[in-house]
Amino acid sequence: MTLPALLLAAAAATQPVLPPAPAWNGASRALVAAPADPWITPAEKSGLARTPSYDETVAWLERLAAAAPEISLVSLGRSPEGRDIWMVVAHAGGAATPEALHASGRPVLLAQGGIHAGEIDGKDAGLMLLRDLTVGGRLRGLLESASLLLIPILNVDGHEPLTPYGRINQRGPEAMGWRTNGRNLNLNRDYAKADTPEMQALIRALNRWRPDLYIDLHVTDGVDYQYDITWGFNGTPKYSPESARWIRSVLDPALVADLRAAGHIPGPLVFAVDSTDLSKGIVDFVAPPRFSNGYGDLRHLPTLLVENHSLKPYDQRVLGTRVFLESALRQVGRHHETLRAAVAADHRLRPDPVVLAWKIPDGPPETRDFLGIASRRVDSLATGAERIEWTGEPVTLRLPVLRYSEPALEVARPRAYWIPAPWTEAMERLALHGIQMERQREERRLELEYYRMEEPAVDPEPFEGRPQVSGRPVPERLTLSLPAGSVRIATDQPLGDLAVALLEPAAPDSLYRWGFFMESLSRTEYVEEYVMAPMAERMLADDPELARAFDQALASDPELAADPAARLQWFYRRTPFFDPRWRLYPVGRELGPPRE
Repeated sequence: MTLPALLLAAAAATQPVLPPAPAWNGASRALVAAPADPWITPAEKSGLARTPSYDETVAWLERLAAAAPEISLVSLGRSPEGRDIWMVVAHAGGAATPEALHASGRPVLLAQGGIHAGEIDGKDAGLMLLRDLTVGGRLRGLLESASLLLIPILNVDGHEPLTPYGRINQRGPEAMGWRTNGRNLNLNRDYAKADTPEMQALIRALNRWRPDLYIDLHVTDGVDYQYDITWGFNGTPKYSPESARWIRSVLDPALVADLRAAGHIPGPLVFAVDSTDLSKGIVDFVAPPRFSNGYGDLRHLPTLLVENHSLKPYDQRVLGTRVFLESALRQVGRHHETLRAAVAADHRLRPDPVVLAWKIPDGPPETRDFLGIASRRVDSLATGAERIEWTGEPVTLRLPVLRYSEPALEVARPRAYWIPAPWTEAMERLALHGIQMERQREERRLELEYYRMEEPAVDPEPFEGRPQVSGRPVPERLTLSLPAGSVRIATDQPLGDLAVALLEPAAPDSLYRWGFFMESLSRTEYVEEYVMAPMAERMLADDPELARAFDQALASDPELAADPAARLQWFYRRTPFFDPRWRLYPVGRELGPPRE
């Protein structure tokens, strides 16, 4: 290839070929500050074309906090690269601590931007809202009814340095951050295992500041459609049914009305079964607790996952988020009594059995109208096959909705879990989440139900820094001694459902699956042939019932019959020398009704 051709290919490689963006001129453009406004945000100053760096963002917020008594900046902790993770507290009384914030009795909305630092719409919309709530004066009275906590950038290390090559399928800003943090971990997969300092800081903030509503702000991947802002939550009948009803009946209608009035096109979350063929339908899945909305559902914190449409221009997305946040804050202030009543009702629930996984029920799915974009199939020289091409023309489709609404895996709710003293990492994570536990001062000998993990397997490649572990839990009753320092975790507590989800090994985001108990899968004692072979011969001679069982095993398992070492292992497992804790999941289940 000649040099000019190489240069041409290099230039083409820097320009993503995106579908056409429909023209938009919504009423929310009036929310942008005038060029001469002293409180214009850095993004507004660029015409909502670029997003400011971390340092520019913090500098603007520090200037706002110095001028507005309602604003305080609180560091939630420091990132692995040493940056503060800032949370902005907007409170009519200038509260800067959780105690002072809650003393007013006002409800609290926590909005979080930049968990994926390339999806940074929430940061720039949040700065606009903070200005309008305080020095801008447009919404000054709103803080009298509700307080706002804003984390502009959660993934502060992924945010820097900004690059024009952050997300190939996203229309703006001109430069953006990266999806993962400095250790290449995706914070939006970290809620349950909480490995990263950023997520640990966030969970501590949820425990201390106790928001009434939590909003996690993202930008989509995937197909083209008309909606510019979508959102969703784990709906009824999942783990927080009363909160879900409140969102569906109170919050959703107001959000939709306010966004439409501002010229936006709101819609539900869009997860296509097949991004190249929308006729296959949309999936409404139940988020597990690795994600914000799944985690919030299990800890009974009403949580919305917001996904702006990546193919819409940046200014349209930021302004839609700005309208969304104002509307949500207003509704939390107006309806906080019914919201708190719903949350309290969810905290009192003690479901039994507890659903660990969900599935799509049999039968024809429901359908709904979908505001799509027309597409066609065209030949591709690059792939040698057909590819999809979005035309930019709006079209209304009637699509099936595949809803995960039926239990796929359930477990009887135990009265409590018992974790032996050596498993400190698991205890620390549970304590971080706010799960209550009773530490034992003396050794306890207890009969409990344990799981023996049959057919265990460890994925050959790690996922989010950890190998995924699977296995089939088989229950058995055992009487074992638990040393001093062991803990008892009752499920009759506000976060009891979260404890079940983290401690049942079959649950999709259990600590077992994330590799917190891998040591239990290792054998540590073995047997030699010269010892086991004569022992086995004596066992056969002394125990006719064992001999019959051995003959049956040989007849039913040709591999066993043909493998001398496996035959000896068969006998070894039937001696008291065999490790009784091999593949024994060490967390015991205390069964029966709750203790008085």
